Amino acid sequence: MPAAVPFLPADAPRHTPLEDAQGLAMGVLLAASGLVILTHLGLITGQTAGIAVIISYLTGWSFGVVFFLVNLPFYWIAWRRMGLEFTLKSIGCVAALSVLADLIPGWFHLGDVSPAFGAVLFGAMTGLGLLAIFRHKGSLGGLGVIAVLIQDTTGFRAGHVQLIVDAVIFLVAFFLFPAERVLWSLLGALVLNAVIAFNHRRDWYVVR
Repeated sequence: MPAAVPFLPADAPRHTPLEDAQGLAMGVLLAASGLVILTHLGLITGQTAGIAVIISYLTGWSFGVVFFLVNLPFYWIAWRRMGLEFTLKSIGCVAALSVLADLIPGWFHLGDVSPAFGAVLFGAMTGLGLLAIFRHKGSLGGLGVIAVLIQDTTGFRAGHVQLIVDAVIFLVAFFLFPAERVLWSLLGALVLNAVIAFNHRRDWYVVR
C-alpha cells in the first residue's frame, strides 16, 4: 500500500524486509498460477495483464515477455508519484510474474477444467495475490499502479478503478473472441476485482 496514511500513529508497526519479501513472493506466485489457469482455458482478463494476454493470443508471442514490455511505460509514473520503494518492488514483481507465467506450465499439467470453475479460481487466486502485493507496497505494474495511485489521492477504491478499465478492455474483446469465452472471462475479472474492492482498504490495515 502507499506509504502516506495520515491517520496512522508514529509508532504503527512496519513490515520488516523479510515480511515484505515473503508477502510479495506469495502474492506473485498466486497471481502467476491464476494466470496460468486463465490462459489454459483461453480466457482473458483486464488491466495490463489482459492487454498482454490478448496480444499473446493474437501473435503467439510469450505472455511473460509481452507482459513485461507492456508495463515498461508505467514505471516512470510509479517512481514520480509513488516513490522508489514502490517502483522497485513493482518492477521485481512484474519480472518475477513474467518468468513464472512461462515456467509454471512446465511444472504441472492441467487437464479438462470447467470454464466457470477456472474463471472463479483465477479471480480468487489472482485477487488474493494482488491484495498481498498491494499490502506490501508493491503492484503488478501498469494500470494497477494508476489504480493504487487514484485510491491514495482520492479515496476512490483501486478495485473500482480497475472495473472501469476492464469494461473497456472487455468491450474490445467482444470484437476479437467468441462471446462465450469473453463472458466466462468477465466472471473471472468480476471475482478478482471483488476481492480487491472488499479487502483493500487503508482504514482496515495499519501495518506499513
